[in-house]
Amino acid sequence: MTTGRRTGPQLLKVQNFNVSADGVAAGEDQTLERPFGHVDPGALFAWAGATASWPNRTDPGGSRGLDDYLVRDFSHHIGAEIMGRNKFAPLRGPWRDEEWKGWWGEEPPFHTPVFVLTHHERPSFTLSDTTFHFLDADPATALARAKEAADGKDVRLGGGVTTIREFLDADLVDSLHVAVSPVELGSGLRLWDSPEELTDRFHLDVVPSPSGVVHHLFWRR
Repeated sequence: MTTGRRTGPQLLKVQNFNVSADGVAAGEDQTLERPFGHVDPGALFAWAGATASWPNRTDPGGSRGLDDYLVRDFSHHIGAEIMGRNKFAPLRGPWRDEEWKGWWGEEPPFHTPVFVLTHHERPSFTLSDTTFHFLDADPATALARAKEAADGKDVRLGGGVTTIREFLDADLVDSLHVAVSPVELGSGLRLWDSPEELTDRFHLDVVPSPSGVVHHLFWRR
């Protein structure tokens, strides 16, 4: 009898992370009204929203092919997510109260435990099938907690840029999928100056899509 659980190591994966052609993933001066700061998120994410498998699609249709496959694969075998404080909230410093529950409403899209890295902890809470935990921890400790909660599945590193860079610097990331959109934003939070910066530790396949996005697929050497 098979359990359906994959054997082998649990992986830490970056999936469907979006940057501009000059490596910018988010703008400066994030606010409640502008979660990505001065950057228009449509310039980065339009490729995903156009796919047939986009979870917020309300009309039939949408593109198929590679873009659609990567959107469908987003949650495959993922048992937990790690994200930085600024992906969870526009707030800085100590929590003024605990009313803020994230950007996603009563049904967050994660469907797994989520570990939010912050220097200002607060009690865990659950919305629908997603429980948010708040950790003041280094990357290795946070990853150990997430792997335990993932129950044998992989862990997704959701961002933002600073958090991904911290885990890359700690050499904890096993694979990355970065979608590079054909726009230049000039300033903001930058994942890299060039994707070749990572090829000392990762293999890299570069796959262009008819949507104009170029998918960069990295996996450990």
